[in-house]
Amino acid sequence: MTALLQPTPDGFLRAGEPHLVISGAIHYFRVHPDQWRDRLRRLVAMGCNTVETYVAWNVHQPSADVVDFEGIADLGRFLDIAGEEGLDAIVRPGPYICAEWENGGFPGWILADRNLRLRNRNAPYLALVDAWFDQLIPVIAQRQASRGGNVVMVQVENEYGSFGDDTAYLAHLRDGLLARGIDELLVTSDGPARMWLTGGTVEGALGTVNFGSRALEVLTMAQEELPSQPQMCMEFWNGWFDHWGEEHHERTGGDAAGELTDMLEHGMSVNFYMAHGGTNFGLRAGANYDEALQPTTTSYDYDAPIAENGELTEKFRAFREVIARHVELPPLEEHLARLGLDAVPARLRATEVPIEKVVALRGTERFSRVADVHPTPPSFEDLGLERGLLRLSRDIEIAASVREGRTVISPLKLYDLHDRAWIYVDGIYVGATGVMGDEARDTDPATVELSPFADRLLPDGGRRTVRLEILVENLGRVNFGPRLGERKGILGGVWQTIRFLNDWEADAWPLEEMGAELAQLAAGSEAVGAMGADGAARADDVSEAGTSTVLDDALPVLVSASFEADGAADAFLDVSAAGHGVAYVNGFCVGRYWNIGPQQTLYVPAPLVRAGRNEVLLLDLEKQPTRLALAEGHVFGRADG
Repeated sequence: MTALLQPTPDGFLRAGEPHLVISGAIHYFRVHPDQWRDRLRRLVAMGCNTVETYVAWNVHQPSADVVDFEGIADLGRFLDIAGEEGLDAIVRPGPYICAEWENGGFPGWILADRNLRLRNRNAPYLALVDAWFDQLIPVIAQRQASRGGNVVMVQVENEYGSFGDDTAYLAHLRDGLLARGIDELLVTSDGPARMWLTGGTVEGALGTVNFGSRALEVLTMAQEELPSQPQMCMEFWNGWFDHWGEEHHERTGGDAAGELTDMLEHGMSVNFYMAHGGTNFGLRAGANYDEALQPTTTSYDYDAPIAENGELTEKFRAFREVIARHVELPPLEEHLARLGLDAVPARLRATEVPIEKVVALRGTERFSRVADVHPTPPSFEDLGLERGLLRLSRDIEIAASVREGRTVISPLKLYDLHDRAWIYVDGIYVGATGVMGDEARDTDPATVELSPFADRLLPDGGRRTVRLEILVENLGRVNFGPRLGERKGILGGVWQTIRFLNDWEADAWPLEEMGAELAQLAAGSEAVGAMGADGAARADDVSEAGTSTVLDDALPVLVSASFEADGAADAFLDVSAAGHGVAYVNGFCVGRYWNIGPQQTLYVPAPLVRAGRNEVLLLDLEKQPTRLALAEGHVFGRADG
């Protein structure tokens, strides 16, 4: 079967006619399914003839015995809608996708095998990939142009030249695609230099390059390294993503449009990364690592031409103007009317969202229930916990001693902590340790100081047995580079004075699935004010080494609130007065928030909003929020206080 797209030294031919691929990336798993058609039409309105998407393995196979192609995981429906809207499709099935997505798309459960090595010809790894591709590739193959569909290009792996040079591994994936029925054009994509291309390309697949600037220099390089073929930028980085604690990234449309002009005028096909970034719903945002973990924000707006809520930006208009020099397009307003689109989708107006109730989660059954005992702190992967929190509990003995006139208690040391831990001793919140965003962070081991609490833990000195509870938070598995395949938990163990502590109760909290449960706990529990031996929540100023931190014994808290709506419309939940945690709207986990910024609002897509009362629930690990609101749009920066 002849592929619809044919590469020639002078460019692509599509069904025998010269063709520029003008594509835009939209990840189906970052967009509510009810909004897929809207976002694809906005891509058409920009002038694109193709849509590109990754396939996130962990979206489709949340556990070894479950494979899901429904709802937000309905890849086939997404591709079908794209075809109905007149778009060709480029599919990048991985199995690795990077994408600032948790674990680069790999399911966390495959990491339970500590001998597994990702992205090479390790036999156990290939067996898992082959079994997954047996499920996935037929969904793509049956939608190829050769079978009446719209898939015209399928990628082998992803940016492999940035990770390894196992040519046998790439050949295995290429051959697996062919054997499972892929007969359209195979491609690879890698960074814009020989060092990337030599590791990431494979015979039988067209090489493409990824870059965001200096297009003419890259084109010259590509013509030397990838001669006698069409040149294509598979990822035109026209914006960028945000990490928690960093500044928000922005790039002007004029600057990016200049690079696009250079590409198209020189016959280089392009895929905008991203055309529409979307949202890392739930806790699916990944992380980078550069001397420390850099977790990615919930918003994946990417400063893309089509904003997170679908709004058409100045960059959209700048790109469309360039594209219109190569593709016949109607005037924008006429085009939008034809497609039934508003340049700015409807949104709820800014208003306060009254807080109705605050509940101390540690006073509920979720914190007190008995859990299985493990000889050492298990990892998330040992428990089959993809994302969320892990509660570790046991009794320990603490003792007081006097040094230089002050009472001290030996600290606890958490070895190889991934990523952040919240520690409670006999109902007293003694602080958090580990990854602290852009703040000072502990090195290994992460140390938990108990001496500042000596007057409460051991007011009469001596020694006693106390209950130790640790909440371990996964802030996102690394999605790029040598730390890919990172496991989560306290991987080295908990050390007290002279030895490791063994025999831990371990209770998995898959937060994305717990919206209804947490709402029930909030509804059935007393509001804050009932915690502590004195019948009230304790908030103490703890001074240590010249620092002062407010630690609230009521933490973590569940915060119930609500807002009214006349009907479905987008909303932006303002959580700038909250601390650090996750938010739910009508039971759906919309994502993580963190007051270190830059993101201070959470996008709530219209399909989640209903006429009448809309319920909001926060699980806040860091502070009791004083205010919630709806904003007109995203707010970026760092919250005060």
